[in-house]
Amino acid sequence: MKGSFNMKLAAQQILNDPFLNKGTAFTSEERQQLGLIGLLPPTVQTLDQQVAQTYAQYQAKPSALEKRLFLMSIFNENRVLFYKLFSQHVAEFMPVVYDPTIADTIEHYSELFVDPQNAAFLSIDDPASMATTLKNAAGGRHIRLVVVTDAEGILGIGDWGTQGVDIAVGKLMVYTAAAGIDPSEVMPAVLDTGTNRQQLLDDPQYLGNHHARIRGARYDQFVDQFVQTVTELFPDLYLHFEDFGRINAAKILNKYKNQMTTFNDDIQGTGIIVLAGLLGALNISKQKMTEQIYVSFGAGTAGAGITQRIFEEFVQQGLSEEAARKHFYLVDKQGLLFADDSTLTPEQKPFARSKAEFAHSEQLTTLEAVVKAVHPTILVGTSTQPGTFTEAIIKEMAAHTPRPIIFPLSNPTKLAEAKAADLINWTDGKALVATGIPAAPVDYQGVTYAIGQANNALVYPGLGLGTLAAHAKVLNDQMISAVAHSLGGIVDPEQPGAAVLPPVTKLNQFSQTVAEAVAQSAVDQGITKEKIENVRQAVLAEKWEPKYTALN
Repeated sequence: MKGSFNMKLAAQQILNDPFLNKGTAFTSEERQQLGLIGLLPPTVQTLDQQVAQTYAQYQAKPSALEKRLFLMSIFNENRVLFYKLFSQHVAEFMPVVYDPTIADTIEHYSELFVDPQNAAFLSIDDPASMATTLKNAAGGRHIRLVVVTDAEGILGIGDWGTQGVDIAVGKLMVYTAAAGIDPSEVMPAVLDTGTNRQQLLDDPQYLGNHHARIRGARYDQFVDQFVQTVTELFPDLYLHFEDFGRINAAKILNKYKNQMTTFNDDIQGTGIIVLAGLLGALNISKQKMTEQIYVSFGAGTAGAGITQRIFEEFVQQGLSEEAARKHFYLVDKQGLLFADDSTLTPEQKPFARSKAEFAHSEQLTTLEAVVKAVHPTILVGTSTQPGTFTEAIIKEMAAHTPRPIIFPLSNPTKLAEAKAADLINWTDGKALVATGIPAAPVDYQGVTYAIGQANNALVYPGLGLGTLAAHAKVLNDQMISAVAHSLGGIVDPEQPGAAVLPPVTKLNQFSQTVAEAVAQSAVDQGITKEKIENVRQAVLAEKWEPKYTALN
């Protein structure tokens, strides 16, 4: 049975181990057998009673940050209780446990530090200790999922050094709450290669390496050492890269994606959820994907990664690569990206345009100018520039397409390109909208518009569950495409004001849908390490349930 233990431990060890501790739920017999008599209040509670009591305490906290800190204390003490509580309040807890509240805890991680949460802190200044560190963090557990970050590109808030480990911790929480990944089989890790944030370097309380980020060959060797070491120690591993900086993220993914089962959420996960949202939107508008004109405002790791994913869908739907590229425009801080720009990244170059296409290319230095010139039907924002989807831009876009698809994805909330309510109002209810952060429904002229959240949590938990259940050798584009189509097909196109994506409130249900889709794709391709007879049963067998098991 997943999550069961059979070991002889001292009573205090049991109470201090979040994987073993049951708190007041230890039965009288267990208290006698395990030497816990007198170490707990005499009343024996059920897990459900503990959940009700803990939720009442949670509700009494005055702010989202206080609520997150309280939940982290439960997480550090009792994993089963934490995940049982989380599973009953997924939509409510998601913005507290993860984005946007997690940005606050990352920014203040060092001053708030209480518990390392079984994370592996890997320092580029001490590479010789890497294997020891990973073994110590595992503590003898069978590790099958590692989320690792170097924290250079955290959410929309940038470089936070070793404090970014919290993003790996939060990501793994969602894996378990949404998809049932066994929490005893996961590990957060941070590659501390320094930080370029002077605020941290000047802070005596900062807990990371007090030097600038290491670049070049030494950095590459450190990452390579990590990948080799972690896969040798944990041969059944699914390795998730998270929030690496623009100059490294795609390079790392491309280096390892054909060698092992690995995933980059910023590049692939965001691309999947945006593609799913577009498929849902087009399901509502009854339009064809290959007829759309796509503008990405923001051409960093996320923007370029999303664009590549949508481009691949155009090709899968029948266009040649040359024909498909004509549908895409990348806009960054310098305006429309042109091929003669020597600063372009390898991920940007395939989508850069020729100046010869435009009569006045020198004028295309703003988003508004580009929108007027190319008449996009899809506008996706990953710029972290708040309010940049202005009323003038949106009305210009809406004048040239009957159902503009507009996804302001930057987060946290203060960095969003537009508010959902404004987009609905400026387009007379015609816009098909998804946001990067939770958005309330919008009432407009008698219709309530549900706003889809392009939340990667709709994707990566089920993706990981399905890949692990199938024992897939790699995670490839066919598996990723299957995920997007499994989500995009859920939309009800006949419902007035329907959201383009399924709601986070049904995250557990859709994670199962995603897991089955990705596992079936792996089976169909013949890339599983062992034969899978029944995909659904394989996925269900992989899932961990938050319930107490016997200790003996």
